[in-house]
Amino acid sequence: MEKEISRLISRKTIKLMRDSSRVITRAHIPGGLSRIDHIIDRVLKLSEEETEKLMHTICDKFNDRHKDIERQITEHFDNVSEFLPHDITISKMKKELIGAYFTMEYSIESAALFNPSMIPHPDQSNLPEGCLRFIMSLRATGEGHISSIVFRSGIINKDDSILFDPISEFVETSKMRHNPFYDSHLFRLKLEDLNAWDETSIRVMEQIPDRFTFQELKVSIGVVHMDPDFSCNDDVINTLFWLANSNYNIQFDKSCGVSERVIFPYSENENRGIEDARFVQFHNDTDESIYYATYTAYNGVSILPQLIETKDFLNFNVITLNGKAVQNKGMALFPRKIKGRYVMLSRQDGENNHIMFSDHLHFWQESKIIQEPTKPWEFIQIGNCGSPIEIKEGWLVLTHGVGPMRQYSIGAILLDLDDPTKVIAQLEEPLLTPNEEEREGYVPNVIYSCGGLLRNHKLIIPYAMSDISSGIATIDLNDLLSCMKFQKQEDKP
Repeated sequence: MEKEISRLISRKTIKLMRDSSRVITRAHIPGGLSRIDHIIDRVLKLSEEETEKLMHTICDKFNDRHKDIERQITEHFDNVSEFLPHDITISKMKKELIGAYFTMEYSIESAALFNPSMIPHPDQSNLPEGCLRFIMSLRATGEGHISSIVFRSGIINKDDSILFDPISEFVETSKMRHNPFYDSHLFRLKLEDLNAWDETSIRVMEQIPDRFTFQELKVSIGVVHMDPDFSCNDDVINTLFWLANSNYNIQFDKSCGVSERVIFPYSENENRGIEDARFVQFHNDTDESIYYATYTAYNGVSILPQLIETKDFLNFNVITLNGKAVQNKGMALFPRKIKGRYVMLSRQDGENNHIMFSDHLHFWQESKIIQEPTKPWEFIQIGNCGSPIEIKEGWLVLTHGVGPMRQYSIGAILLDLDDPTKVIAQLEEPLLTPNEEEREGYVPNVIYSCGGLLRNHKLIIPYAMSDISSGIATIDLNDLLSCMKFQKQEDKP
């Protein structure tokens, strides 16, 4: 079986490599708040001539690395402008120079570019017949092992060749924006799930409308907090702010190319990284497409599954997931509802493949094990490698297994279309294991995917190699199915 699989699967020569020259700007407060006054005071003492000379040098060095460096350093000046003496007026150039001292570059993919997922592009216009435009998301990791989401785009041609679009030399982040409006009922449900529904939150919520803004929430919190006759629960107040800040929107300008967009950690619960986004093209009840991605938010101590929602890959809504079953890594949403319910694969216990169902996309309460490690190459743990792919034979799920010497392999199972709690077929040997060229890297002996794509009866598998770079493998769907062991009727429960 292993030799047959090896013969049938084809590794493309394409390799997606990290590029340390792709940098964003970040706010930089050297030494903490106590030193802001000192730095600003030193800049203010410079003459306008010295200021102009320094700014010319900065622009000469950084203009070709960023689309609008002046705008970016001005935004970082705004972060510290309250520390300026109140009785002083300064020039635009001096503001920019102050901003430059509180700005740093960050190389988003200097350490790794890995764990890809692949989905159809929302714009399929002006393509030759038989071609498909795609978007690939990847996990980019830089200094301090902070992960973000980056994108590539390209075309799968009629002959199944894959052509990536040119990669821009620029990358950009977008400002985090609070949701224009929060839904009061949904907000309350999430507070209840977080055990934060008490007299304090009741008082806050009863003063705001059914659809409220972040500003209205802040005002209501302030009123409750300032009430001398009420003892406020500060932990609940912190939860109210945390919940609002964890549900936000980011928006990129239309002029920003796909490869220029970076979703960088914004909220407190993800400030150490956004990991392993699993994108899926979801078809709702009206057959309208929307793209969702589950990802792992990491704050340096704990992890939390989150959800991204977009229709155009320009506007992204980031949403908290709630419920007892929202834990651990590797949640992967099915591309449509089954019998009126959302369905998700997960790995609550870090060892087995689980499935869960919900009437509400944001809340997941129960899970059920559908697959346990049974093969030597997966004895340590198994999990999914992205959202299931619907074919007429069932739900095709790429899986990962961890075996001896912590070697990761990619396998596959098939779930029943109407009852995806049933595994009806699976590979007995891995579909992909690291070869000699793929086993060296940041984390040796690991290959991993966050989601494949089916095109013209061919399965396209983007996969990471030892947590450092990414490649693509393909296999004919019929060949894959022919290598799977189908469960006999009498074996079914």
